[in-house]
Amino acid sequence: MLKVLSVPRMRACIIFNPTARGDKAKRFRRELSHIAGDLVLRPTTHAGEATILARQAVAEGFDTIIAAGGDGTVSEIVHGVATAESGLEQTRIGIVPLGTMNVLARELNLPQDLHSAWNVLKTGHEIRIDLPCAEFGAEPHKERRFFVQLAGAGLDARAVAAVDWDWKKRVGPVAYLMAGLRVLMTDRPIVHAKMGNQTTEGELILIGNGRFYGGSVPMFPQGNMRDGLLEVRVIPRVTLFGIARFAWAWIWNRGFTLKGERFLRAAEVELASIDKVPFEVDGDNAGFLPVRFSVQREALRIIVP
Repeated sequence: MLKVLSVPRMRACIIFNPTARGDKAKRFRRELSHIAGDLVLRPTTHAGEATILARQAVAEGFDTIIAAGGDGTVSEIVHGVATAESGLEQTRIGIVPLGTMNVLARELNLPQDLHSAWNVLKTGHEIRIDLPCAEFGAEPHKERRFFVQLAGAGLDARAVAAVDWDWKKRVGPVAYLMAGLRVLMTDRPIVHAKMGNQTTEGELILIGNGRFYGGSVPMFPQGNMRDGLLEVRVIPRVTLFGIARFAWAWIWNRGFTLKGERFLRAAEVELASIDKVPFEVDGDNAGFLPVRFSVQREALRIIVP
């Protein structure tokens, strides 16, 4: 049984995704009735609700929001905190990883088992990490989407759109690989990137805040979540061989290289295409190109071991 979270002078709210994949979510759901103290429990019922609940928690004066779910839940909560008045200064975020990949949890060396993750929350130790943002859409309807770990335009965003979510619940990350193979058989438009005076292009462009992508694959070997820079990986051509290399890297948690690819770093990145190309942030489709990525250095407060 999880012990009551009791950190002095902390007023915490748990935003919980009850549909998160796997036995950990079921176990956590069973344990919720044993949690007392100052914790307020707020389960989500649909996609996007964690953002609304996070904004409400900030407005109600909670100084800690605990994200119990996968990368999507964490990303929604971060966006809610970042778009709430004084949210980034007032509120810190803790994580109980319950999802399919838990990329941010791996990046921050957070334990994957429930009891150890709970113990990390009880320590109350926090750091500040960089906070990326995607700006897209035309005036007067321009949108901002804050995220945490990664973004991409090209094949990966199209694969996210093609994922069968019921299948994902059953098989996890394999669903993304299968969707990628289906998308590979279609036309692959070119994405153009601009970073200051530098330009480049490719069928797939990935943006990273940290090192990992798709679990524990070090897609951005030099990634640093506290340096105020975004990692940019440009893949000129996506092939079946490239997807096979990624699958091998995913199985063995290893890095890999592809012919002709480029690694760049920038504080701002603009992506565009002459075709209608989607982009994703933290594994969820967000919109269509063009998009401008930027980053606020060490703006997000987060609880770590």
